[in-house]
Amino acid sequence: MKTKIRNYLSLVKFSHTIFAMPFALIGFFLAIKDLNHIPYVKIQRRFIQTVWQKTSVYLLHNWHVLILVVLCMVFARSAAMAFNRWLDKNFDALNPRTAIREIPSGIITEKNALLFVIINCILFIATTCFINPICLYLSPVALFVILFYSYTKRFTPLCHLVLGLGLSLAPIGAYLAVTGTFNLLPILFSLTVLFWVSGFDIIYALQDEEFDKANNLYSIPAVLGKSKALRVSELLHLLSLACVIAAGIYGHFGWLYWCGMVVFGGMLIYQHSIVKPNDLKKVNLAFMTANGIASVIFAIFVLLDLFISKIKIPL
Repeated sequence: MKTKIRNYLSLVKFSHTIFAMPFALIGFFLAIKDLNHIPYVKIQRRFIQTVWQKTSVYLLHNWHVLILVVLCMVFARSAAMAFNRWLDKNFDALNPRTAIREIPSGIITEKNALLFVIINCILFIATTCFINPICLYLSPVALFVILFYSYTKRFTPLCHLVLGLGLSLAPIGAYLAVTGTFNLLPILFSLTVLFWVSGFDIIYALQDEEFDKANNLYSIPAVLGKSKALRVSELLHLLSLACVIAAGIYGHFGWLYWCGMVVFGGMLIYQHSIVKPNDLKKVNLAFMTANGIASVIFAIFVLLDLFISKIKIPL
């Protein structure tokens, strides 16, 4: 049983949840703060009223919403990743880099992989039923976006942007789960994810440039070549950083947010400094490590800023 679970976790690259999950938490806690309308934290000697008290009260009565948001993230991403592996099984079998994946290597059968996709889709929609009507109504749209990505490499080099769009649903989706309404700030965070993910997916796709060309698959590296593809990735990451800055200004965030922005931007610069058109040895370091650090550390600073940075201690 443990081996089977491990195989399916490997199939969907569960560790890659580290990219979008932190931004989903940003959307969730941003919604909590908006609902509580807390401008600052007031501390007095005998009477302490903090945002943490209000937040804990909300979570105490609505802890299930956070659990449902996390479950939606897990089910949606598992469905999307498993579907991508199922659809690309023949290409993966031909590519030496991907031939060891679970389906082409026979660790998981095609039938079981597809069944896994269907189960996760059903669980995703069923979970939204317990959140609110708008999440339920939009759940098929979300599934369409994240599943449709798997087809895009067959006809457009813009497939990286479609992947980014799929992951960008995390912050706005979490915000909708709490408030049931749209807001510009979580949309700015969604745009951050869109450009950020698209940019680092181009870096990851550099490894398959020749294979994609030989098999009539579309990607930015296959169409433009490695050097120009890296320039496109840099542009997308500049747009991502611009969205982070715009969110910080629009949301009136404090110094902790801007510290997180510096770390996020630093990780973007770092990954471009270690990946060169003629040297792809550090692609995985850029893809997983740099971007994992960027998302987690940035989210920590954003959440700290939401609930701590505006502390005012009366003299």
